[in-house]
Amino acid sequence: MKKNIRSVVKSGFAVFALAFMVSSCSSDDGSVFDTPIGDEEQDDTDEETVATLIINDSDSSGDVLFAEASGEVSTTVPGRIIYTSESNQKRLYITQNISGGGEMPFNNFNIEGKDLTKALKGDGSVDLDGDTQKAIDFTFELPVPDIDNGEIVYQFWTTTGKGDFRDPTKRKALGVGTITVKVGNGTNPAAEARSFTDIKLFAPREDGDSETFFSLLNETVYNITDGPEFRAFWDFGYYYTNGDKASLASTAKYKEVFNFDVEGFEASADEEAEGETLNNTYFELSFVTVAEFDAITLSGQINDEIEEETFDFQYVNGLNVGDVIKFVDNYGKKGLIKITEVKSGFNADDYIVFDVKIQP
Repeated sequence: MKKNIRSVVKSGFAVFALAFMVSSCSSDDGSVFDTPIGDEEQDDTDEETVATLIINDSDSSGDVLFAEASGEVSTTVPGRIIYTSESNQKRLYITQNISGGGEMPFNNFNIEGKDLTKALKGDGSVDLDGDTQKAIDFTFELPVPDIDNGEIVYQFWTTTGKGDFRDPTKRKALGVGTITVKVGNGTNPAAEARSFTDIKLFAPREDGDSETFFSLLNETVYNITDGPEFRAFWDFGYYYTNGDKASLASTAKYKEVFNFDVEGFEASADEEAEGETLNNTYFELSFVTVAEFDAITLSGQINDEIEEETFDFQYVNGLNVGDVIKFVDNYGKKGLIKITEVKSGFNADDYIVFDVKIQP
């Protein structure tokens, strides 16, 4: 492995891909660790050979928020975070961005070869409940994917409760810290558009047992009853009425435009007390043709089609096969949706199918 590590004191965006140097994992109700971190034997690897991030809530004079390393593909690079907080750190959020393709949740890791599933919350964040809440010191092995040239950016931050992979400010405790691994000349290629095909959403059921909402973060379709842990992932949902016909609506606007009781959609009293928020997504029918949509491969082409327009509506109605819709999501990402199939109706087996192209 080729290494060339340096750390810089400047703010950045946090990430990590890892192999935790700790002894065991836990359920959502307990600690990830069997013993407090202070009682564990620490890795005595020379700190100068490890890309290290340091954040101290009470004394920022020694903070290191950005570190770099270089590595060869199909290997790993060591990375370390040392976070000390005056408040309890409940969760650790980690993202990975390969060659500028966009920040994606990163939670595919083991502790000394052990399954870490029990240490993960439902949304993929790491459970930090227990004696390590205020002081964590983890060393990871950061994977270097098979790319010719470019950067792999790992970002990590901690929260005081349920956070958001796309919004590090939500209930943030410490961070964001960034470790950037450079491969080859470190130059990313032109950013490609992210593409999702054959996404199928079903008309909502009263009992909430329907795959009605979609997340642009991880191109996943969600059942409404998945709400408590995953509602922050939802960007928009599908509904059908005699008046509006086939429609898409922002999660934040959904209850207003589809004013029917659906079990599991609305936040519980406890969630509302914690400041539960729903994503806003803005739509507008586009003059982009199906052929033009299909020809888009780069992020810049989406910019050319949408430019700096402002959309006023968080819903779009009367959708038909061949329609192309422009949208801007809650986090400022622009994209296009192409309708490929509609099974009209509001019964459990009625649905809409579409493709998506969005900026990374």
